[in-house]
Amino acid sequence: MALDLSDYENKTREAIKTFWQSRADATQKQKDSGKTDQGERAGVTGGKNMDGFVNLMIDIVKANGLPHAQVHQNRAMLSLPGYLRPTKLWDLLVMNDGYLVAALEFKSNVGPSFSNNFNNRTEEAIGTSHDLWTAYREGAFGKQTRPFVGWLMVVEDAPASRAPVNGNSPHFPVFKEFIGASYQKRYDILCQRLALEQLYSAAAVIATPRSAVANGAFTELSSMTSLRSFVASLAGHIAAEAAR
Repeated sequence: MALDLSDYENKTREAIKTFWQSRADATQKQKDSGKTDQGERAGVTGGKNMDGFVNLMIDIVKANGLPHAQVHQNRAMLSLPGYLRPTKLWDLLVMNDGYLVAALEFKSNVGPSFSNNFNNRTEEAIGTSHDLWTAYREGAFGKQTRPFVGWLMVVEDAPASRAPVNGNSPHFPVFKEFIGASYQKRYDILCQRLALEQLYSAAAVIATPRSAVANGAFTELSSMTSLRSFVASLAGHIAAEAAR
């Protein structure tokens, strides 16, 4: 049976519109309250930015054989045990008959600050996956097959995220692929290597300009880190789980 990608392109465009509109609404709310020193942080802490992507993944789960799985998006139900820390909050968890089927993270990086955010997101992604897989190895989730672990990044398509960036290392040379790579390219390399090193089952990055609030426009940076590849991998995992 063919995998069902749940019309992901159109749903992604709607998710992008929601992303930018929720950020704008949160920022406007801060301004109306007189808290004008929040800057871009107001949009980050709005809480609803990535809801469209969450809904898309839920549709993928339901369409590929697990319509009755327990899909958790409420904060109280999103914790998993860690190995290096007691627990970790995820953005979306899929459970079926007591087994962990999937754990997903949804992140974004909007300007003007790309440098610090890139470094923070990279450290979070690596640390989170290492902690989860070590906990899995140590039996934190019981005896089960490996769950699908996904990481999705939405980065603002802006001159600052497209511009070449130098990487300085005084003692040893930087890997050549990072030399002059923009932050968008760095995210692409990061996602490719997160999957290559099996830190995540799939990792994707898409770029979108602020003007996409009107039309949901987005760009996939490479076939390896495309959203299509991400949802196809998730759909395949769900279908395999449903067939057990």
